[in-house]
Amino acid sequence: MRFLDDQAPSHELTYDDVFMVPRHSSVGSRYDVDLATADGTGATIPIVVSNMTAIAGKRMAETVARRGGLVVIPQDIPIPVVADVVRWVKTRHLVIDTAIELTPTQTVAEALALLPKRAHEAAVVVADGVPLGVLNASDCADVDRFAQVRDVMRPADVVISADSDPRAAFDAIDSARAPLAVAVDDTGALVGLLTRTGALRATLYTPAVDANGGLRLAAAVGVNGDVADKAARLLDAGADCLVVDTAHGHQDRMLEALAAVRRLDPAVPVVAGNVVSAEGTRALIEAGADIVKVGVGPGAMCTTRMMTGVGRPQFSAVLECATAASEMGGHVWADGGVRHPRDVALALAAGASSVMVGSWFAGTHESPGDLLQDSQGRSYKVSFGMASARAVANRTADESGYERAKKGLYEEGISSSRMYLDPTRPGVEDLIDSICSGVRSACTYAGADDLASLRERAVIGVQSASGYNEGRPLAASWT
Repeated sequence: MRFLDDQAPSHELTYDDVFMVPRHSSVGSRYDVDLATADGTGATIPIVVSNMTAIAGKRMAETVARRGGLVVIPQDIPIPVVADVVRWVKTRHLVIDTAIELTPTQTVAEALALLPKRAHEAAVVVADGVPLGVLNASDCADVDRFAQVRDVMRPADVVISADSDPRAAFDAIDSARAPLAVAVDDTGALVGLLTRTGALRATLYTPAVDANGGLRLAAAVGVNGDVADKAARLLDAGADCLVVDTAHGHQDRMLEALAAVRRLDPAVPVVAGNVVSAEGTRALIEAGADIVKVGVGPGAMCTTRMMTGVGRPQFSAVLECATAASEMGGHVWADGGVRHPRDVALALAAGASSVMVGSWFAGTHESPGDLLQDSQGRSYKVSFGMASARAVANRTADESGYERAKKGLYEEGISSSRMYLDPTRPGVEDLIDSICSGVRSACTYAGADDLASLRERAVIGVQSASGYNEGRPLAASWT
């Protein structure tokens, strides 16, 4: 990457402060661009879901890994639960979506509580593992909430083999003018559901899988307590990547934690952070990190900069840290501050191997938590920062009342924020489509056919606030 006219600015830059200049390109199509990362994580798209309790659960992990990304299970989750999540995710089908299953005698009220857990808002009524029918929200409209689902379900429009070619499955669903198909195995037992769009996506994305063909996911561990024991248990559970995580990564406890993890000789990448300087990056790589998380304060749930004055504009932080990591054979993840696909493209141009997304994915069907509605009928989910009072209370639940009260005095971050679902992109896959479309197009503009060449060829200019606003689309006429 270089700056336009080779004039590096004298001030720090956010993603909003910069733009990418088009260059001559021989890349014929955005589909010719390879978005696989080179940081050893096995991800086929450069997207990592942040280790936040309100965002990263097993449903998110399954869905994102199926499209090639990586989800980091938070450190606050008990390790036995993490082990269950890892086992569950790794047994998911690489094409077929895990369905919500209902018994015939469950009520419509129970069904309505579960349907929002899926972007397609459909469930399968099953008896002895065999699908009897399907059900969606419209089937439940104007129906007594205590009615049994067997009286409301309807036959599946399309039934396919779970081994069907995704293109053939798309054609079958499309020909039937159906929204989805029920997938079964050779015995007729339910495997899951496949939507028309899901079948299409299966032809465009490559799942992130391990050597045994299971979907990949990462797990986080903090820097306090017996780090080696926790890390060993996460590795035994099958985590494909370890994230040693704390808000201030350039400190002794982090270096000691990394040393403890390295003594385990893990066969998976080790990520550590967060830092925002070349000095911090070099320190973590020297201590054993393969990948460094970059970012202090840019996240939507984070109040660190307003509380402490500490942090750094994210584009400049990623650029400096990525340069330092590259010189040492390491990599960085750009963590936080992403609000548009352009921000992901710019972080990758600055040298990040992947970009961590948090709050942007909180407002999706796949994030943990119940789907709520405000007084205007808009759907949302509740999100919170990992240094907030709510997160601190969860993390210190086993400590004495005094210790909990003491730590509660110094929390940072937002404890409750409404993350509204975008009606046009309510699922995390919809957002992944948007991000990957933007990044692929950015690569074609730069004349890059992969992420390495994007960083090499990107020419970055600095713009005023008016320049940024000029590039924003208008929702209505300016007259």
